Amino acid sequence: MSLVLGINAYHGDSAACILKDGRLVAAAEEERFRRIKHWAGFPSEAIRYCLGAAGARLGDLDCVAINRDPKANFLRKVRHMLSRRPYLPVLLDRVRNHRKWASVREELEKAFPGESLRCTIKHVEHHLAHLASAFLVSPFERAAVVSIDGMGDFSSACWGVGAGADIEVHGRIYFPHSLGTFYEALTQYLGFPNYGDEYKVMGLAAYGEPAFMNEMRRIVSLNSDGTFNLDLRFFRHDKENVNYNWRDCAPSIGRLYAGALEEMLGAARARDEAITKRHRDIAHSVQAIYEEAFFNLLNSLHRRCALDCVALAGGCAMNSVANGKIYSRTPFKRVFVQAAAGDAGGAVGAAFLAWRLLGNATRDFAMRHAYWGPEFSADDFARTIAANRAQLEAGRCCVQRVDNEDELCRRTVQTIAQGGVVGWFQGRMEWGPRALGNRSILCDPRRADMKEILNRKIKRRESFRPFAPSIPRDSVAEWFETDDDVPFMTSVFQIREERRKLIPAVTHVDGSGRLQTVERDANPLYWRLIKTFGARTGVPILLNTSFNENEPVVCRPEEALDCFLRTGMDVLVMGPYFIERHESEQGVPLEAGK
Repeated sequence: MSLVLGINAYHGDSAACILKDGRLVAAAEEERFRRIKHWAGFPSEAIRYCLGAAGARLGDLDCVAINRDPKANFLRKVRHMLSRRPYLPVLLDRVRNHRKWASVREELEKAFPGESLRCTIKHVEHHLAHLASAFLVSPFERAAVVSIDGMGDFSSACWGVGAGADIEVHGRIYFPHSLGTFYEALTQYLGFPNYGDEYKVMGLAAYGEPAFMNEMRRIVSLNSDGTFNLDLRFFRHDKENVNYNWRDCAPSIGRLYAGALEEMLGAARARDEAITKRHRDIAHSVQAIYEEAFFNLLNSLHRRCALDCVALAGGCAMNSVANGKIYSRTPFKRVFVQAAAGDAGGAVGAAFLAWRLLGNATRDFAMRHAYWGPEFSADDFARTIAANRAQLEAGRCCVQRVDNEDELCRRTVQTIAQGGVVGWFQGRMEWGPRALGNRSILCDPRRADMKEILNRKIKRRESFRPFAPSIPRDSVAEWFETDDDVPFMTSVFQIREERRKLIPAVTHVDGSGRLQTVERDANPLYWRLIKTFGARTGVPILLNTSFNENEPVVCRPEEALDCFLRTGMDVLVMGPYFIERHESEQGVPLEAGK
């Protein structure tokens, strides 16, 4: 038996995974255990979970793989620093970062006292790990592979071809030119300063017009070979000490845009400032120029490799709006984006490359679902309920155990169809940023007021952000202008025009929806729930949003119950337990039995 531990550490979305004999066994982001969004640092708790899921100890590992290599592109780094003569703090930050990577063995042995790490530690260049995380878990035997993000190991993009178990890199874009940095800088300019806020700009873009394209083309210029360049006058990251905080915290990045950007576009939006038409139009233009650069790269790659399939990774592969246009804007016919395409997913890519380096030349795994996190038993749920009996009684909650899954689905669907908001906690936690039917909040997509209800009761998020539809795979073509597999909610497609009025709660202002396709084999209970809703209403779709309230997606039963009790959720279905609020002022007894 061979065990490989993969790690994304000292960066946002720190995470770990473990392979057993070349097959993924477990994967999870550290934020789910620390309860701090996008947690950055050493993922000791995710590692602890992965080792436990594999029934392994530190000394059992054959290799630890990390998705960073401080030695990668070293000469380019030196030349850049000498040519730019950066401030001393910049150099010191780089030195400290290299020391952190060198301390991985010590960190592991400190996290697991009494255990010794006897295996080698393999550092994998950041974008090569991304490419592997996309291709080596894809269903493709041969495909174009692309990684685009902010920056990693002095590179911001990388592309090539995957064949069998091998990946050949054809080209790169190096620091300081970066589509990810461009998008993040403009996200900050638009008044969304938190790490990972780019999805807000994607949502806002649909409300605007391309009124600032001339300005965007001054910032990002495209080349005939598919590459791009930034006009660095508009950015700070290549010449000033932008503060990056990655150490045991919620990650944060200092201001990336320079004063020249405000001189051209006007004053940046303050965080609490009202969103105007100008902001909406800038958001639309940011998304549009990103798409121009993205498709320029993809089309250039297709001309060179002439393959039908493409596998995407890197933080920019989470741009679901652009992903949904690949079929109409490029010749590619099949797209694969794994569940954690961003930096967390680099742990998976590093692990699979390390597996190859151990002498294994075959591929025997494809990521067909995202359920790689912790799971809990009915006994775990019963103990959680018993420990919170007083709070449940104070909240006038009735708890019933429903072991028949058809009845559990029927009761849940009844609540949803009557306008209720349901927390759905089942099976193994999802890998990646999306809730995909195991740690989800579910609602009726037919209600035009459901977005407002959700935001009032639970989410309290910006009104311009859409909610997503989950649909059985065999119903996709009837409701969407595609017939594609999108199991990880990574692409936005147009909803058929005649269907939009039937599902207003998941139809964005531009007629689109970020769909999740659900296969019976991948998640039988969630598939059955959606089918039950479809049989009752004629609409085989559920509104699916993440089970959280301005926090990481819930991981444990305790967090699910706490979220349920402190919000306006109507029902919590936790394993076989159906927990329902009652409006009566008189307490409703808890039922311990079936």
